[in-house]
Amino acid sequence: MPEDSNLTTNRRIAASDDLEVSAYLEIAQELSGQRLDQSEPIEAHQETVLVLDFGSQYSRLIARRIREAHVYCEIIPHDAPWETVADLNPKGIILSGGPASVYEDDAPLAPAWVFESGLPVLGICYGMQAMVHQLGGKVNAGAKREFGHAVIHQNATDFPLFDGLPASMPVWMSHGDQVTELPPGFSALAFSDNSPMAVLGDDNKRIGIQFHPEVVHTPEGKAIIQNFLYGICGCHQLWTPGNFVAEAIESIRAQVGDGKVICALSGGVDSAVAATLVHRAVGDQLTCIFVDNGLMRREEPERVRATFERYLKVNLAYVDAAEHFLGALKGVVDPERKRKIIGEEFIRVFEEEAARLG
Repeated sequence: MPEDSNLTTNRRIAASDDLEVSAYLEIAQELSGQRLDQSEPIEAHQETVLVLDFGSQYSRLIARRIREAHVYCEIIPHDAPWETVADLNPKGIILSGGPASVYEDDAPLAPAWVFESGLPVLGICYGMQAMVHQLGGKVNAGAKREFGHAVIHQNATDFPLFDGLPASMPVWMSHGDQVTELPPGFSALAFSDNSPMAVLGDDNKRIGIQFHPEVVHTPEGKAIIQNFLYGICGCHQLWTPGNFVAEAIESIRAQVGDGKVICALSGGVDSAVAATLVHRAVGDQLTCIFVDNGLMRREEPERVRATFERYLKVNLAYVDAAEHFLGALKGVVDPERKRKIIGEEFIRVFEEEAARLG
């Protein structure tokens, strides 16, 4: 196919500097020649915090806060058996909130291993209520539902969850039930105007908090989560981009061995990142096939080629398929049909070029 098409180039829309792909290409150029695989792979020393999901709208936000603290986590069903998580080397468990009430007949509960494992446990909102209920305490419908801002006051100033935090803090509440009787061995550690046991815990590092530390409306929420991760679970902030890249590189090298790899490159962020990562792992064993479908922004194909050939030193086969794609799309109005045609034609052009390269 011809390498240049003035007609197609003139039709392109100018690229915006804040577009994802433009940003990626600039970063890739800046990192040219730098190695990203110096960190130790995560798998060698992985620490995992498990988030048991009881149906909370915030479960993914909890996971995000954990990962922002450079600790690996996985969200799992609330009733997951121990056998499915034992290999993850869990360092702690977080029980999410949820819409149920623990005194209902079909209320979701945590499996027994959660409390028998000896691992630190942090129950959030419903997660706290489930822990209290399962360990012998009582939870009842509150006389007053509590939604929105509240202030908690500590009963104990040496509690590690509140290390470095003020004695009174604004938090975000969202509950109708409340703990009315502590389980054996537990103490009330903080209260609010409407929740006499807003925070509770025992000597086995099992902690419950009635509020939501994961939301931005709890200003000290990130610090509370980090105190649980570092001070109580003993995590070491090992989950970093460098370690993630190192693990991926190790896995790719093991899978590829002495073989060759071809990679379809569309110019988008996903394929660009995948290609860069594989190239970091196997170098010249990789050949990228860049299919220019004529639908990219002005000068973007040139930037993609320059980045991969000149800066990243990747073996690149360029296919100008603009007229092919535009012909296939001629007269098509339905967006979903356009998407399907583009995807199918991309695969077809890629396979033809891969066969030509042998």
